Amino acid sequence: MARSVLFVCLGNICRSPAGEEILRHFARDRGLDIRVESCGIGDWHAGQLPDSRMRAAASDRGFTLSSRAKQFQPRYFDEFDLILAMDREVLKDLYKFAKTVEHKAKVHLATAFSTSYKDQDVPDPYYGGRADFELVLDMMEDVCEELIVKKMGS
Repeated sequence: MARSVLFVCLGNICRSPAGEEILRHFARDRGLDIRVESCGIGDWHAGQLPDSRMRAAASDRGFTLSSRAKQFQPRYFDEFDLILAMDREVLKDLYKFAKTVEHKAKVHLATAFSTSYKDQDVPDPYYGGRADFELVLDMMEDVCEELIVKKMGS
């Protein structure tokens, strides 16, 4: 049973912080004690709050995105049970960082745990409009619900 999950996207200001907060929220509602964090492959936004458009869309659904962006560190392979990439490019980067079979086994495309969006990339909404942020939230809600059911024991 997974007790820690790391969501990873490019800059850690849109997709991965949404996944982080949604899973944290769902786990809290079910009384589950899990560690959830997020990060980005790059360090472009380190220390920043999530994108204001993602925060607004998430807030409308009752989620408060307040984590600060940080860059992926190889030590996370030892600190997390599941490491979930938002798209195939991030997945490839994570596999490059993974030095052992055990580390590679922790890495998955986030939507591998989805019913409605199975094995799809979570599109980066950064250059899009409100509908793009809403789609990311829809996808993350589906992923996180399935994670709770399939990997967290609830």
